[in-house]
Amino acid sequence: MAIYLPELDPVNTDFPSPETALADPNGLLAFGGDLRPERLLAAYRQGIFPWFSEGEPLLWWSPSPRAVFLPQYFRPSKSLRKFFRKSGYQVTLNQACHDVIRLCAESRGADETWITPEMICAYQAMHDLGYCHSVEVWRENGELVGGFYGIGIGGIFCGESMFSLADNASKIALWFFCQHFDLHGGQLIDCQMMNNHLASLGAVEMERPLFMQFLSQQRDAILKYGCYEPQTLAVPES
Repeated sequence: MAIYLPELDPVNTDFPSPETALADPNGLLAFGGDLRPERLLAAYRQGIFPWFSEGEPLLWWSPSPRAVFLPQYFRPSKSLRKFFRKSGYQVTLNQACHDVIRLCAESRGADETWITPEMICAYQAMHDLGYCHSVEVWRENGELVGGFYGIGIGGIFCGESMFSLADNASKIALWFFCQHFDLHGGQLIDCQMMNNHLASLGAVEMERPLFMQFLSQQRDAILKYGCYEPQTLAVPES
């Protein structure tokens, strides 16, 4: 059955209302446009994100429900805390964002990732402008073995992708960031669409109306100074 999708204007950054997104496939909203920073920021401020594979048109999504973390409620397992104490890992913020984006793509392989060369360039440019942020996990020898990246929109962090090249690296990255984000006034970590890995980490589902309410309330929030300054993240207290 044919479906109708609106095509974005090549000049302005207007989007259709997320309420008009398709139910099947869940959240598909529009196609076309580009990945310049102005359009990406406009999208995230409306709960919309790009997701497409190499050779496909640029597709824009706003699914319901969303997979989210409430950072103040994230609690690591006892086994994860025990593992970290023995791991020697160090966790940093915004120390190697370009590398994290690249490794998120490379760790999945060319046939499995939606992080196309165009997407890599777009989010690296967003980092250079101060909008895209990364969390990194390092071994004691200085090897980057895990992390994730996403877009900061006020009190919401819009996660894009994570990778792990060593045991529990992405879990520890999320644990550290949840405490850091909470301490600086962050309210919600958006993970877009639920999958088994996110569910295993404690992500919950949030229907679109509630997510959009959070977004409306938090997209212009000002976090505590230093939230996204490059730094080593403190070991969580719990």
